[in-house]
Amino acid sequence: MDGSTTLTPSMALLLVVAVVVGVVAVFFFLWQRNRRNTMVSPLAKATFSALHTVALAAPVLREGLSSRSASQALPYLRQLLETTAMAMTDSRGTVLGWDGTADQHQQDVQTLADTVVRTGRMELMSHTSIKCNQPGCEVRGIVVVPLESDGTIIGTLAALTPSTAGPPVLRATGEVARYVSSQLELAELDDSRARLNRAEVRALRAQISPHFVYNALTTIASFIRTDPARARELLIEFADFTRYSFRSAGEYTTLLDELNNIERYVRLEKARFGNRLNIKLQIDQEVQNVVLPFLALQPLVENAVRHGLSGKPNGGTVTIRAENAGSECVIVVEDDGVGMDPARLNEDLDDAHLSGAHVGLGNVDDRMRSAFGDNFGLVVDTNIGAGMKITLRVPKFRAGIRA
Repeated sequence: MDGSTTLTPSMALLLVVAVVVGVVAVFFFLWQRNRRNTMVSPLAKATFSALHTVALAAPVLREGLSSRSASQALPYLRQLLETTAMAMTDSRGTVLGWDGTADQHQQDVQTLADTVVRTGRMELMSHTSIKCNQPGCEVRGIVVVPLESDGTIIGTLAALTPSTAGPPVLRATGEVARYVSSQLELAELDDSRARLNRAEVRALRAQISPHFVYNALTTIASFIRTDPARARELLIEFADFTRYSFRSAGEYTTLLDELNNIERYVRLEKARFGNRLNIKLQIDQEVQNVVLPFLALQPLVENAVRHGLSGKPNGGTVTIRAENAGSECVIVVEDDGVGMDPARLNEDLDDAHLSGAHVGLGNVDDRMRSAFGDNFGLVVDTNIGAGMKITLRVPKFRAGIRA
């Protein structure tokens, strides 16, 4: 054999068939790709592009109106309007950010912005009134519109156009300004919510400190002469408890950190109650790092001790369970104390901020709903002589919430 291969008729036929199949496959692929492309209309593509662009601008605008947010959001807004330049000012007319060319017109923008802030109306400068000595300047129109939050003008948005600003440009600029205003208003709401949460935490700390601090220090003092070593241990526990409870870092914490602080609280209370107070922890390992509002559990345990067990002659047990439930963590704080009339509990919770009764429960309920939504408030089951069971659900993940 010389190593050559003779092409038989059957082999030739197979080769031809293979080539034809390959060519058909290529044509089919190209046809399908072209068909998919033609199914998306130019309008749909433009709509998608605009939505994508505003989505990119949203996160920085949600930080509030500042030089940083203006500088980062303006490139996306200018892409929407296809203008020569865009700018944002604050309520004093000071330029916070500029994107594009023609920054020699900053003074024009500031002048118009002052008028917009004063009158609340859109201002326009046409090409006949624009004075520019810069060679090649293409600005033929300047539009400045107000940015509002809760009915108050907090700044302006300016568009510098390469042609005289007609009705389409005016409408488009106005719509973009309304979008920016809505994001800035959401930023204000976020900031207000954060301030409210911080205020509620401060109120809760103020409510904790009087009775617990007094009782803890009185108990520690009683051991100074009889058992100095125990007094030192309790004093360290008290210092660690107060250091955590009065920390200034963050509105949120992990379940594990909250449980560690509860154990300090219970050790201090057991020094006072002795064997009349017991605690049981049943915690799934998977949920130890779940994030929840700071001081969300300690007030529930304190409520169980103060209102449930202290009035029971032989004391009782507080049980804390944290269970893995898919996308959520379910936490239960339950005691076998004296319980109470459900109607009375509802009255106390409604009047908690005025009377101080069960203020911890109302505070935690408010902060859970503020953080995660109205579906995540406390669920309380109780009755006279039946103890109390408090259930709360915590999402394992929620955007913007971290310890």
